[in-house]
Amino acid sequence: MKKRVILKYIKAINEADIDKLYSLMTPEHIFIDAHDNRVLGKDAMKQSWIGYFKMFPDYLIEVDEIIEGDSSYAILGYASRTYKNLKNENNSNYYRVPAAWKAIVEDSLIKHWQVYADNVHVIEIIKKNETLI
Repeated sequence: MKKRVILKYIKAINEADIDKLYSLMTPEHIFIDAHDNRVLGKDAMKQSWIGYFKMFPDYLIEVDEIIEGDSSYAILGYASRTYKNLKNENNSNYYRVPAAWKAIVEDSLIKHWQVYADNVHVIEIIKKNETLI
């Protein structure tokens, strides 16, 4: 059951479905990114997702494996995205890397979502494009 909740959450992310994401989070939802930045609460996280999908409308999680722990799950796979869908000849605004996520499910909702990925290239892409604007 909990694994299905995680897969629904990932599907909502892959479809950039803000309303579905919101419906799958606990009120006290905690999000932690790869740099240990935290967003607390589902209302704040909804706004974060809206902003993130503006930057990376094609954000995609590819799942290779889900491992169940005592109280949490590890999701292993890849994350990919294109900055503001700015496609170019050499595809330099596209990024795909191995990634992992930690999920805690409570009462059939995502209570905790944490991302583990090397985002150095993402930051470089954002900086590069900001200087062009």
